Amino acid sequence: MQGFENSSGEGELIQLLLKRQSELNSLLEVTRAINKNSSTPVLIQMLEVILQNYLKVGKLRFLVEKEGKYICLAKYGGTMEPLSSLAQACLQLKKAKRLTALANHADPLLSQYNYFIPFFHKSKALAYALIGDFNTTGDMLNNDLNFVQTLINVIVVALENKRLFRERLQAERFQREMELAAEVQNMLIPVKPHKDAAVEIGARYLPHQDIGGDYFDFVRLNDKEFLWCIADVSGKGISAALLMANFQASLRAWATVEEDLTTVIERLNHIVIQNTKGERFITLFLARFNEETRKLNYINAGHNPSILYAKGEAIPLKLGTTMIGVFNELPFINQGEIDVEPDSLIFNYTDGLMDYEADIRNDWNEEALIDFVIANGNLVPDKFNQTLMDHLNLMIKCKPIDDITLLTLRVT
Repeated sequence: MQGFENSSGEGELIQLLLKRQSELNSLLEVTRAINKNSSTPVLIQMLEVILQNYLKVGKLRFLVEKEGKYICLAKYGGTMEPLSSLAQACLQLKKAKRLTALANHADPLLSQYNYFIPFFHKSKALAYALIGDFNTTGDMLNNDLNFVQTLINVIVVALENKRLFRERLQAERFQREMELAAEVQNMLIPVKPHKDAAVEIGARYLPHQDIGGDYFDFVRLNDKEFLWCIADVSGKGISAALLMANFQASLRAWATVEEDLTTVIERLNHIVIQNTKGERFITLFLARFNEETRKLNYINAGHNPSILYAKGEAIPLKLGTTMIGVFNELPFINQGEIDVEPDSLIFNYTDGLMDYEADIRNDWNEEALIDFVIANGNLVPDKFNQTLMDHLNLMIKCKPIDDITLLTLRVT
């Protein structure tokens, strides 16, 4: 009998050692898969195989947190409950910080399982596991439960590391995209203001963030004509900056071969439609001035009206069309033409100049802007722009909510 008892004890010890060896081998395989950056489905499949075949866990539900909600990554055994019911049941145990037995639990869904296992990082719950139909001997129960927790915890840590890595890559990609967009935009914005015998230009560009959607340009077409444009491209980032670059190239190309601004606007609209499929749009003010005839031709495409100041009067330049990039064919185009007196000021701006936080005073509007132009229209362009910004800083105590671009021309 003594020999039989010793033999029985040795058998149990051998069985335990073999089980431990199997557990270590399983953990080693999972660790190797993680180090190879195996996909989430592969890791989940390994988890299910180990729990089913080695630990004889008959039923598993494994939920992980994703963007404030829980999704079921692994499930087998029994009839699958609705995910909403499963998540709601687990939330009843949100205060449980460790393994909890569920025998005779009041909730009928939870009572169908043997154990609830939460996984936390600091105070944040990352995942929940429910295991059921778990048939193991009393002597092996603690060992098996410890291994289940260790195994799932390794998977949870691996999934969390994957998530953090993706977020870091996304943040780095976004940062690089913003840098590229800023580089593209800086190449498009004229570095030096233009000044010659016929025109003097002053410009201010104040992006709301690192990269904005505003754009302006000035092109001397020939000895007697020049063209300028101020625009606002919808959206941010590298895609908006690339659209802006394409827009500038197209504008300069067509403006040098087409005298009619209507044709230029139609061409630009087609190009934006082709490039964006209607997902982005551009508002702009485009003007062409002839020094000999002193005729100013312009088209306002859904943009804030530029203001022409001469001899104590200010006129908003509103004629034009809708924003470009929305309609395959622009529904109408009304080209404006006006005579420009010597020593006139033409003030162009983007909508950020008029857009401030909602709680500001209501007396800053287009009428107030026209009054300011009349009062300060004799200033040189750079001084005009600075005086306007100083005026707003004193009058409005909160920050703008969009990019601000000022483009002021003095036509002699």
